[in-house]
Amino acid sequence: MDNGILVLNSGSSSLKFALYLQRSGGALDVVYRGEVDHMMTAPHFSVSDANGTPLAGNDWAKGTPISAELALRYVVNWIETHQKGIEIVAAGHRLVQGGTRYKGPCLVDSHALQYLDGLSMLEPQHQPPEVEGIRALSRIYPNMPQVAVFDTSFHRTMPHNAEIYAVPEAVKDAGVRHWGYHGISYDYINRTLPDYDAKASRVIVGHLGSGASMCAILDGKSIATTMGFSGIEGLPMGTRCGSIDPGALLYLLRRKLFDDQSLQQLLYEESGLKGLSGISNDVHVLLESKDPRAKAALDYFVYRIVYFAGAYTALMGGLDAVVFTAGIGENAAPIRAAVCERLQWLGLELDAKANERNGPRITTPQSRVRAWVIPTNEEIMIARHTAALIAPAQERRQVGAM
Repeated sequence: MDNGILVLNSGSSSLKFALYLQRSGGALDVVYRGEVDHMMTAPHFSVSDANGTPLAGNDWAKGTPISAELALRYVVNWIETHQKGIEIVAAGHRLVQGGTRYKGPCLVDSHALQYLDGLSMLEPQHQPPEVEGIRALSRIYPNMPQVAVFDTSFHRTMPHNAEIYAVPEAVKDAGVRHWGYHGISYDYINRTLPDYDAKASRVIVGHLGSGASMCAILDGKSIATTMGFSGIEGLPMGTRCGSIDPGALLYLLRRKLFDDQSLQQLLYEESGLKGLSGISNDVHVLLESKDPRAKAALDYFVYRIVYFAGAYTALMGGLDAVVFTAGIGENAAPIRAAVCERLQWLGLELDAKANERNGPRITTPQSRVRAWVIPTNEEIMIARHTAALIAPAQERRQVGAM
């Protein structure tokens, strides 16, 4: 029987999963990808094969919420029923927060789980359902190794000045620091870029999607990133505001125009491109719109990308390569073109035809700064980290069986 690794991304209303087969020599091949979505309103299960061909689906009664454990049990039962030649030997989970304790992925035991649960106040939107996903799977498979892979870990190489805010030590100790997110994506790009551009040591990566951020990577290490304490700092996003003066938020609270819950709703769900345009949070919709508000929203998005690109170039003492990734970065050629046009002063010469083809290289051969379009793959990074952490135990079992 072959070994399989289950990759899970547990949300408050959805559960995304993938099954990877471990090949001899360490290769990992995806077998299935799927999701249980709308878990609180109209739960729906869907799964596809490695080529994206739909294989099955299931609907629960509308208006009947299902728990993370029920969703997981359905997923696991479907996999075990349809893939009898693979044994699930471990699970890897995406977690947003690893705090100060975890600078890399970890095997989850009761002590780790307690610590990770305690970080939920830092990231109340994502951390609680991610922790519950681990708990739920442990009730199904009590003895299965589970690995947590963190979005924050990649940024723990940032220098001290990039990790702090100008607040008293007691406030920092309470968790108010520049954490940084999207680290699993940056980890993948950082490991993949040498296949495209082996000489690039001063790199800016734009993870531009519904959630958007940028990262300065110097000699393979994160030294700065736009997301800070929370996932709303930095760039404007689909519905998130990006950086905003904290005094403005205090003002809104003093005016009693918002309370903490409605203010969170404003900053996370009603701002960003959606708030600026009044039309949509979808970049493709905005690109096609003739409404001047759509253009104004996209202009602001590009402005902030260029703003941080200039700052990060200064921090690294120059720039060798720019990488565009995630949904917007990989697919929105006009956004890439607008950014590259504003970075011509760095020696970046856009190849317009290559950009329209989505790369991978979108600069001319003579361009001093190279620009690339590289699809990200957070899922495979979670699978790889999981396989690496369980490898010693697998080796011990193999030796014991001889």
